[in-house]
Amino acid sequence: MTTPLEILNRTFGYPAFRGRQREIIDHTMAGGHSLVLMPTGGGKSLCYQIPAILRPGTGMVVSPLIALMQDQVAALRQLGVRAAFLNSSLPPREAARIEHQLLTGELDLLYIAPERLLQERTLELLDRAELAMLAIDEAHCISRWGHDFRPEYLQLDILRERYPSVPLLACTATADERTRQEIISKLAIAPEFIFAAGFDRPNIRYEVNAKENERQQLLAFIRERHDGDAGIVYCLSRKRTEQIATFLSQQGLTALPYHAGLPRDQRQHNQERFLRDDGVIIVATIAFGMGIDKPDVRFVAHLDLPKSIEAYYQETGRAGRDGLAASAWMVYGLQDVIMLRKLAENSDAGEMHRRLENQKLDAMLGYCEVTACRRQVLLDYFDENLPEPCGNCDTCLKPVETFDATIAAQKALSCVARTGQRFGAAYIIEVLRGSQNERILRFGHDQLPTWGVGAEFDAWQWRSILRQLTARGFLTVDPEGYGGLQLTAKAKPVLKGIEELHLRQETLSKPAARRRAAAKKVTAATASLGDDTAEQALFETLRELRRRLAAEQELPPYVIFHDKTLAAMAVHKPTTPEQFLSLSGVGEAKLERYGEAFMSAIRQEGTGSMEMDLQE
Repeated sequence: MTTPLEILNRTFGYPAFRGRQREIIDHTMAGGHSLVLMPTGGGKSLCYQIPAILRPGTGMVVSPLIALMQDQVAALRQLGVRAAFLNSSLPPREAARIEHQLLTGELDLLYIAPERLLQERTLELLDRAELAMLAIDEAHCISRWGHDFRPEYLQLDILRERYPSVPLLACTATADERTRQEIISKLAIAPEFIFAAGFDRPNIRYEVNAKENERQQLLAFIRERHDGDAGIVYCLSRKRTEQIATFLSQQGLTALPYHAGLPRDQRQHNQERFLRDDGVIIVATIAFGMGIDKPDVRFVAHLDLPKSIEAYYQETGRAGRDGLAASAWMVYGLQDVIMLRKLAENSDAGEMHRRLENQKLDAMLGYCEVTACRRQVLLDYFDENLPEPCGNCDTCLKPVETFDATIAAQKALSCVARTGQRFGAAYIIEVLRGSQNERILRFGHDQLPTWGVGAEFDAWQWRSILRQLTARGFLTVDPEGYGGLQLTAKAKPVLKGIEELHLRQETLSKPAARRRAAAKKVTAATASLGDDTAEQALFETLRELRRRLAAEQELPPYVIFHDKTLAAMAVHKPTTPEQFLSLSGVGEAKLERYGEAFMSAIRQEGTGSMEMDLQE
């Protein structure tokens, strides 16, 4: 009888299971139900794909996006797995053919959208099929407390009711405790079968900066750290995605917009270019990226503050799925805080939901303003403890200086109170710095005790102080007005001198004044090649071969081999089938399809020794 490990080796080309994968697969093979929590790129898919291949019948996978289904099915077919999808993109004749394959047992895996699954015709079709197992991808969509709730997902409990003896696996990369409990309650999964495999993504470097000129900051970040790399830039509005994409394009970068307001053909074209071409940057709203399997996204940048840590974690998790070095970079400012506070307060949702949204925003702001290790704060949110600072976030690499801001805070809070708690940050700063503009004179605020008391700080520093006071809950925003700052109950102890306050000491660092690194650019994929120019040349030769093969089949290049696998080829130079098969990411189907082409390219560059640790 074929074992899970044999499928992992021969089909997927990996030498050993990671983390709790084997435990989860064994539980599913035995007919058990489970909730699987793994970070993006942690190997969730294998936990249902291998049981679907081994158990009698077809594995049914509920997936929320057409692009995700197409991507995963294309990758599985390259491995020799009998996979298909059913969604609205298929013509009726093709859909009928796939339904016939399901009924005749010709499929290992079938991906389907929740809307189609819930149709009575589809359920009747499943009644007649032999189901190996059921999987619900992006299972956080089930929970009303999750950051990406989808009403149709709430009805997926019909799967447990209708097929109680078929093992069900729900999986997600983002779920806090409340979200987990709603998922297992809805799907009748026992609490002891929550498999949490850890949320840490140590290859991602987290960095948050105060907004100065976000366009120039973004450009400097890309030029200095990720020139030529694929990346995703997230913005909150559709208009901004197009503006930023245009700006980056004008700077000579390949940048494309993506949002729900674009024509469907344009969205599809831009997404396909991102998946298939090297070095493409997508500028998108949060509608882009869920489940995208592109492994070589080297950076995710946020130009606007996400609404929650769950959303931030999921979006940043689209970087570095191949395990190589990647960046999660964000800028945020006082206007982000004001806007999101107003959105939360003005929401049509019930009081409990508004309170929850504010709690999530508070956690997100706390992450931005933290002076300790960012990764520790991020993991703590998901109830995971990191005992030591990570050494791979901005606060670890360049520890944050703080200062006693008690007096500065008293000045700012008092100024907000004395001007009537109805003015925005820019006006408060002008009063503090002693401006004599017409507006201040008209209101008589030049006669206030707080007028001119803040001349020791420039406007940039006061913006930082007000942002931090708002982020930490000493100030809030008038939800009915025009962004006027107001005191909270939390401000009183500071105003009375009962409580001391320390804030981040920030210095202005204009992108134009930054020195660009003179060192030669080293990509994440080629870092393992060191200074060996022959290996680097071979890597580029193999990348070009992969590009041509992918273009011929209209596939994303990474579906053929990941950059990590190409780098291993360049280092180890396999020239026999046995050597080629021993590379991580090379299974029997990939050897048969592509082995000779890549080994021929390696031979032409000159053969080398093949000393490999097969356990690597």
